[in-house]
Amino acid sequence: MSKIILTNEVSGLGSAGDVVEVKNGYARNYLIPNGYAVTWSKGGERQVEQIKAARESRHLADVEAAQQLKAKLEENPIKISMKSGKEGRLFGAVKHADVANAIVASGIGEVDKRKIEFSAAIKNLGDHEATVRIGELTANLKLQVVDAK
Repeated sequence: MSKIILTNEVSGLGSAGDVVEVKNGYARNYLIPNGYAVTWSKGGERQVEQIKAARESRHLADVEAAQQLKAKLEENPIKISMKSGKEGRLFGAVKHADVANAIVASGIGEVDKRKIEFSAAIKNLGDHEATVRIGELTANLKLQVVDAK
């Protein structure tokens, strides 16, 4: 068994800065050549502390950015233009990509369309709600679906 220090997150093994024991071949043939780990040494303990400190500061920056994006998303309603027929019924439905594109167009920021969730399909003009997962946070969106003329 080889003792190694992970430099990147490896699923099922650990995250950056963790000291783990793996089989010699796995470390020698996969983890170390691909840059996921370095061999453990007594001098490597300082490197572990540096990796953990960098990971912690990066996590704090990500959390702050997510909180700012959540505040911006909840502040203003997102306007989506869709073609509609009689009585405000849409031709089709509002898709996740439509919402993501409307968020980018409004200048708020970028959101992954796979992180957007609707409580029910949006098939009518008017005000609707959706949620967006941003990291560990969830933002509640107000959507205004208007007729595209």
